[in-house]
Amino acid sequence: MRVQRRESGFTLVEIAIVLVIIGLLLGGILKGQEMITQARIKNVTNDFNGTTAAYFSYQDRYKAVPGDDGNADQRWASFGAKKGGADGSISGLYRDTPPADPTAMTVNNTQGESLNFWWHLRAAGFIPGPTQGAGAATQPNNAVGGIVGVQNGAFAAPGNLTGLVVCSSNIPDKIASAVDTQLDDQRSNAGSMRAYKQSASNEDVSAVTPATAYVEDGATQYIICKSV
Repeated sequence: MRVQRRESGFTLVEIAIVLVIIGLLLGGILKGQEMITQARIKNVTNDFNGTTAAYFSYQDRYKAVPGDDGNADQRWASFGAKKGGADGSISGLYRDTPPADPTAMTVNNTQGESLNFWWHLRAAGFIPGPTQGAGAATQPNNAVGGIVGVQNGAFAAPGNLTGLVVCSSNIPDKIASAVDTQLDDQRSNAGSMRAYKQSASNEDVSAVTPATAYVEDGATQYIICKSV
């Protein structure tokens, strides 16, 4: 007597169901990644807008530049705050290393004010963070593992920015291009926002040439700076 064996395998319906499930999973993953990217674009954009708003609010209230304010040591003596050089501009670089003890920081018209900037804004209540001790004079972190800092001027002529600029580092290509589109003109070497293709974290942008264009290859990172 012959024994009939039933061949094992998947039917077309079963295969179709599996493919649909895989498609839904991939779609969900891609959608989730895009939502994360959009959230980071919004956060980086808000960093620039929030810093600019805090800067002008401080000027309006105290008639001084945060970080450069010559009366800050008296106003916030209980915090041990440092006064600035009161020359109307910011000394130091956006990427300067914060001190463990900000009360020991040297602040004058040649150094320290780019860190003192954040201390004054925190002491005045315009941005969150500690008002004394470690972290009081530290740059905020951005949403992509870089920092948000300020300095006077950035980049080399003719693509340079003058006056107070806000810089955000370690920005992935897609996010950098999108932020420039929302806040300026999507051109990396023109307008009020410029970008530098970085090869290391928090590079100096004081005298470098801006990138000629944004390249979205999934691997490039930029430091983007905007005039206030």
